[in-house]
Amino acid sequence: MERKGRRIVIMVALALVLSLSGLPALAQEKPADNMQLVWEKIRADKKLFVSENMGLTESEAKAFWPVYDSYQKDWMKLNDRAIAVIKDYADNYNSMTNDKAKKLIDEYVGIQADQQKMRESYLPKFRKVLPEIKVARYYQLENKISAVVNYELARNIPLVK
Repeated sequence: MERKGRRIVIMVALALVLSLSGLPALAQEKPADNMQLVWEKIRADKKLFVSENMGLTESEAKAFWPVYDSYQKDWMKLNDRAIAVIKDYADNYNSMTNDKAKKLIDEYVGIQADQQKMRESYLPKFRKVLPEIKVARYYQLENKISAVVNYELARNIPLVK
């Protein structure tokens, strides 16, 4: 991955992590107005990263971007659920109970299952508008971004007490 692309992935991950206020390691709270700006920046940086790395022709781009935008919209719904779980974890970090831990892990596993279902449901849509090599490349890019975000989250979210 080029240096510029790697920098964009890291910026996206850091913006996401910084937007998750309330965790002991991430105690800086962001105002609601600022959160919207953070999310807009994340989406713009991610789209730039994807654009720079896909090598789309003009006709491929015309067909790809509407599918991409729909995918991102649905992905953000899943991210909103994940953020709610992280915030709930942060709110209960010092007073965690077995019942709360069960609820959190069940929701977390459910989100992961829904993410996989979504990846699978969009695969035919991407295959309809791109050659297989570019579909594979797009899924690789999404995987790289997710890996960086997950690493940053794992690094910053403390283990349950």
